[in-house]
Amino acid sequence: MLDLQDTIVAPATPAGVSAISVVRASGNDAIAIVNQCFSKDLTDKDGYTIHYGYIKDGEATVDEVLISLFRNPNSYTGEDSLEISCHGSPYIVKRVLETLVKNGARMAEPGEFTLRAFLNQKLDLAQAEAVADMIHSNSEASLQMAIAQIRGGFSEDIRYLRQELIDFAALIELENDFGEEDVEFANRPKLKALVEKLLTQIEQLRSSFVAGNALKNGINTVIAGKPNAGKSTLLNALLNEERAIVSDIEGTTRDTIEELFVLDGVQFRLIDTAGLRESRDTIEQIGVGKTRASMQKAELLVYLFDITRTSGQELEQELSELPQVEKTILVANKVDDLEVNKKAWPENTVFISAKQGSIEPLIAALQHVVAHYELGNETVINNARHADALSKSSEALQQVLDGMEMNITSDLIALDIRSSLHYLGLITGEVTNDEVLDSIFGRFCIGK
Repeated sequence: MLDLQDTIVAPATPAGVSAISVVRASGNDAIAIVNQCFSKDLTDKDGYTIHYGYIKDGEATVDEVLISLFRNPNSYTGEDSLEISCHGSPYIVKRVLETLVKNGARMAEPGEFTLRAFLNQKLDLAQAEAVADMIHSNSEASLQMAIAQIRGGFSEDIRYLRQELIDFAALIELENDFGEEDVEFANRPKLKALVEKLLTQIEQLRSSFVAGNALKNGINTVIAGKPNAGKSTLLNALLNEERAIVSDIEGTTRDTIEELFVLDGVQFRLIDTAGLRESRDTIEQIGVGKTRASMQKAELLVYLFDITRTSGQELEQELSELPQVEKTILVANKVDDLEVNKKAWPENTVFISAKQGSIEPLIAALQHVVAHYELGNETVINNARHADALSKSSEALQQVLDGMEMNITSDLIALDIRSSLHYLGLITGEVTNDEVLDSIFGRFCIGK
């Protein structure tokens, strides 16, 4: 168990040589501890001020620094906090930390600064998780989702749902207090209408997880097709680098190759795969097996065929053997300078020459996919924990409706309402436990 009364310190910038590094300190005694090793007295200084001076270890000067001072409760953690901007030598950072620890601080655990912010009600649990999402964001879409969640839009939706349910739950509980008198304080038709409305709202939030997860982690995109269809050439063209080996020899790609591709702020997780065919080569069989496994998990399948070697009947047979994927883009490759009768091929086929780098029609098709995932004003969730809690809350509310249909007693209805409230509370932290907190904040970096 962490002692939350301690003053904690940690580097807030990555390890390595840089122009400056930042060391954070937070806790009831943070100002007093820093005072012991700073060349100026910060005791009476105002919050939101910056102070120039020297970190001292006894008589020895450790570094020339700037210290940003934040007083509780107006700080990230809600505690007295300081940020020490020192020179970016790993040795200097180490010496600054050692000096602070020598004077009474301790090294922070991963995520402990944000944990304190949560415990001091500076942000709720969903917002705290969004902080980690922001740190790890690698595209404009994932960044914007994290910003929206930190601002509290999703949390506000959950609090609204809980409050409406709490108001009726109080009336149901009151009925239980007067159980022997057979009275109803909660209007059953109104309760039913409320639960049905809440179920609709929860389902809208839960169903947004598919898009939210794709935007957060990248759209899982598999490039598949027969050997020598041009899959590796296409991967190289999209990335604008020679990432995959290209050869006229069939079966060159034996394993999956994964790379990231960002288009219009949305990340695609591209997976180049072994060509689909029957083979007696054991290694190639393993590669084809991986291809099929990747397609089963794909959110987007880019299926290539060599238009110079494929008949319409052959393509139809190939497509019939593909697994069901949320979206498939059919790509005719090696068009080059051929005159193509586009009407002879399936509707929405895109025609490219990966070898010549003429892949604009595919880029346009991918942009249509991006548009499908665009963030509007609606709340989008991207956290599996939240999606699971919403599903369980929805199940409990459905049991409320089923119970009302069977005219079960108020105390049993109250149990299901409390269960739904419990799962909604898990999202924002109104209801939580140490294991959940350890799991969430343990994923943070040290210093955040």
